[in-house]
Amino acid sequence: MKVQVIVRLKHGVLDPQGKAVEKSAKKMGFNEFSNFRIGKIIEFETQLPEKDAIEKAKKLANKLLANTVIESFEVKIKE
Repeated sequence: MKVQVIVRLKHGVLDPQGKAVEKSAKKMGFNEFSNFRIGKIIEFETQLPEKDAIEKAKKLANKLLANTVIESFEVKIKE
């Protein structure tokens, strides 16, 4: 099965990359979109049962994939 970890900056943390994308989008005429936040998606595979995969992936994300001082993460199983 595939595991997906979505990492995003926590609310209140400045996102300069998101601001740059928003500014460019507006210049290109996409004025209906705002408040861009840039994150990352990390996918990997495992043979663990779903419950164990989620638990271990959360530990991995907490220790390696996310800077938990400024980022939050979410773990999902992809079918």
